[in-house]
Amino acid sequence: MVLTKELKNYFKDFPVFTIRDVKLFCQKFKVNKNYISLLLHSLLKNHELIRITKGKYTFQRDIQIVGFAFSPFYYGLQDALSLRNLWTQETNPVVITPLKVRSGLRTFLDGNYIVRRIDRKMFFGYEMIKYRDFWIPVSDIEKTLIDFVYFKEPLSNEVLDEIKQEINKEKLRIYLKKSPRFVQRKIKILLKM
Repeated sequence: MVLTKELKNYFKDFPVFTIRDVKLFCQKFKVNKNYISLLLHSLLKNHELIRITKGKYTFQRDIQIVGFAFSPFYYGLQDALSLRNLWTQETNPVVITPLKVRSGLRTFLDGNYIVRRIDRKMFFGYEMIKYRDFWIPVSDIEKTLIDFVYFKEPLSNEVLDEIKQEINKEKLRIYLKKSPRFVQRKIKILLKM
């Protein structure tokens, strides 16, 4: 019981942690590693601990922390628009990572989130923003526009008009130099550059 309480207290503010993190923490208690596995299993079974993906766990009850299980990452596409108040609809978190992970829809607690893989060369253009009690990486507006084109996601005229008002054209030009030609062409057409 003492170890469980100490473990919860220590990791309660971590967005995500691994089994290795727990083993390192438990070294000072000199417990058997089989006991650690049993403890984690018990916490999972009692729904006190939540598994995000293989080997990544959290005590947090907020779906917006799932990205930390895929570091390096940033939140992008519709989620970035929502977090930046350019999109009024509720969205699922969209985690964008250069890691070789399975892309697609996943579940955390009772909600869904989406994981998208991006080429390492395209992994840029995000900044940290405050979200409740922690900071999360979110694509800036210029990179969000590029990602919509890169992932061939539909973008309504209404949202495109909002983006046009917020966009820094000089920053966009710098980003476009790092982007594939099809993205450059499509954005020049969209923005009539």
